[in-house]
Amino acid sequence: MRRPALRLLPLCLAMACAARAQEPASAGIPAEWALCPDTSTLPMYRPAADAAGKAGDRAGQPTDVSALALDVSGEQTTVLTGEVELQQSDRWLGTDKLTYEHGSERFHTEGPVRYQDRSMRLGAGRAQGDLARDVVRLEDVQYQFNAQAGNGHADVVELRGDQGTLTGGSYSTCPPAQRQWEFSASRIDVDQESGTGTARNATLRVGGVPVLWLPWVSFPTDDRRRSGLLSPTIGHDDRNGFEYEQPVYLNLAPNYDATLKPRWLSDRGLMLGAEFRYLGGTDARGTLEGTWLPGDDLAGIDRGLVRWRHSDRLSANWSFRADLNHVSDDFYFSDFGGSLRDTTITQLRSTMGLYGRGESWEAELLAERWQVASPIASELQLPYRRLPSARLRWQRPFAEWLELGLDAEAVRFDDELRGGGNRIDLQPYLEMPFGGAAWFATPRLSWRYTAYSIDQSLVPPGGDDSPVRSLPVMSLDMGAFFDRSFEWGGKGLVQTLEPRLYYLYSPYRDQDELPLFDTQPLTFSWPGLFRSNRFAGGDRQGDANQVTAALTTRVLSADDGRELLSLGLGRIHYFEAPRVTVPGAGALSDDGSAWVAEASWSASDRFSLGVAHQWDPDAVRTQLSAVRGQWRFGDRGLVNAAYRYRTDLLEQADLSFVLPVGGNWTLLGRWNYSLLDRRSLEAMGGVEWKSCCVAVRVLGRRYLREFSDEQSTGIYLEIELNGVGSFGRNTERLLDDAILDYSR
Repeated sequence: MRRPALRLLPLCLAMACAARAQEPASAGIPAEWALCPDTSTLPMYRPAADAAGKAGDRAGQPTDVSALALDVSGEQTTVLTGEVELQQSDRWLGTDKLTYEHGSERFHTEGPVRYQDRSMRLGAGRAQGDLARDVVRLEDVQYQFNAQAGNGHADVVELRGDQGTLTGGSYSTCPPAQRQWEFSASRIDVDQESGTGTARNATLRVGGVPVLWLPWVSFPTDDRRRSGLLSPTIGHDDRNGFEYEQPVYLNLAPNYDATLKPRWLSDRGLMLGAEFRYLGGTDARGTLEGTWLPGDDLAGIDRGLVRWRHSDRLSANWSFRADLNHVSDDFYFSDFGGSLRDTTITQLRSTMGLYGRGESWEAELLAERWQVASPIASELQLPYRRLPSARLRWQRPFAEWLELGLDAEAVRFDDELRGGGNRIDLQPYLEMPFGGAAWFATPRLSWRYTAYSIDQSLVPPGGDDSPVRSLPVMSLDMGAFFDRSFEWGGKGLVQTLEPRLYYLYSPYRDQDELPLFDTQPLTFSWPGLFRSNRFAGGDRQGDANQVTAALTTRVLSADDGRELLSLGLGRIHYFEAPRVTVPGAGALSDDGSAWVAEASWSASDRFSLGVAHQWDPDAVRTQLSAVRGQWRFGDRGLVNAAYRYRTDLLEQADLSFVLPVGGNWTLLGRWNYSLLDRRSLEAMGGVEWKSCCVAVRVLGRRYLREFSDEQSTGIYLEIELNGVGSFGRNTERLLDDAILDYSR
């Protein structure tokens, strides 16, 4: 009779599934294992290059079987002996002796069994199975993943089709001899079809000490989304007391999900939070999130926040975006904000609009409103609501040296306390961009026409409720580029010299009777040397008869073009003193602007220094000065230092660092100090202990919660298990905000 073909491949599949069943879904997250010694519990049985083919190409691939001896003397039995190997695509299996009974389709091995593929390798003391019933039993199993350091063992693995049971199983990303953390369970049931596992009598040990025990827990075995608990957040804040947040993820549908975020604040009560995410159509997506704290025990009122963010691509040229925000009270961000940036929010902006873009045009139609979000702000300080605002930008070249364009805007400004009005602002222009490889000259002529229809509450006595402003704006922008090559210190360098002249003319128009809906003076800096208007918004067009002279030089690496050094110096000279101003704006010089200087130096990839300085020759004093430097050393060492000064407004020093101090220890810190007010804005210090598979961070932080003398203190703890997740406060986000390039 014909001998049935060997069916040994299911054994390979069974062993691979058994090992993967123990890998948590998050173990696929890339991790840095450089701090680890060799974490392997098992050697690489075959070089990776020997595993030909891809995992996705396994189906239909032939299986090669080899052994030193093949015994087919039994009518229903095949025995392979001595260096037995089975290979299919990237899968390889080896054992000393394998016996296969064709009639019953049972098999068993004698001696250890070894298995390897692209993702993992395992070893078992013994294997047996019944292929007719699709049952496989493995004993004394050890496994090791190739890409990550995840490894573990199981006393017994039993597989029945897509179902599996592991008895006495464990998992860790730590070396076997340094089990700083380990997850173990007396029994794990796995359903490969649904991609879920159920562990009973599960224990998480950190440093050999049980820190979590669960009589029953369900977990994913692949990357499919599932409902369940996420890592909690734990912390302490002297404004809110002890904090504990336990997120609960809900996988509602393939195109939307939700996360519930109950947060217990010992001094205030239970805050309910939620986030709902959704996808719709081809390019629509959005997030709806909010918090709700009924009856705050300290404030005595209900507190909450609602945010909706949505974007949708309606066509090839048009899209819709919304960013709506509402907060319950002025103190919300100062009480619940997680950073200095959050706690100093004074105004909350909401927008919704249509946005279009084509080959030569851009357009938008939006509505915008603002809300007071700080006790130091008032309704009268809020920007006017735009209900709505329409804007069009059009530019088209008609020849190599001729371009025509138009900036147009129509807005309805509204405010319940101050009144409002309508404004149309049109600015057609003609531009002629002449130039060559080493020079450019761009004359530009535009005409600005602005018309209003103002509510009576904003019309001055005897004034016009429909004022109009009309004037030309002309400019000429010219520059050249020179370069030379030289060597210094044995390295090839290129130095450039880039002079630039910018002439601007705009005649004076009396604009004192025009309302101020959205106009403020722009902060003066290097880009301000080449602006056509010193005001933001459409309510003021600055008069000008001036020329900017600027000179920039750069030193570049001849090998890769990297900028090593840059120096720039420039100033505006007034032929006529500017006269147009707004309330609160500083007085302008009759002669010219401050001198503006900028410099940057990158001595290497590990050191950089930047300087910006403004010198007022009339007042003979510094208007602005900023210095920042960064030094990187070793594998993770980092020091940032900065100084910021602006006349009569601020003077601050900022120092942050990541300092490895030997072994696995690192000191972390940031100090932001106001020299003008003589107080700390934020002071943070902490320590991190990090091994190959565990990281523990403890941070203390004292920071200004709002623009007052009141400060808050927080203590945060995070325990991170590499390859699994973290417990406690998300300190990495906090450190990213405080320390420049912390995660780089």
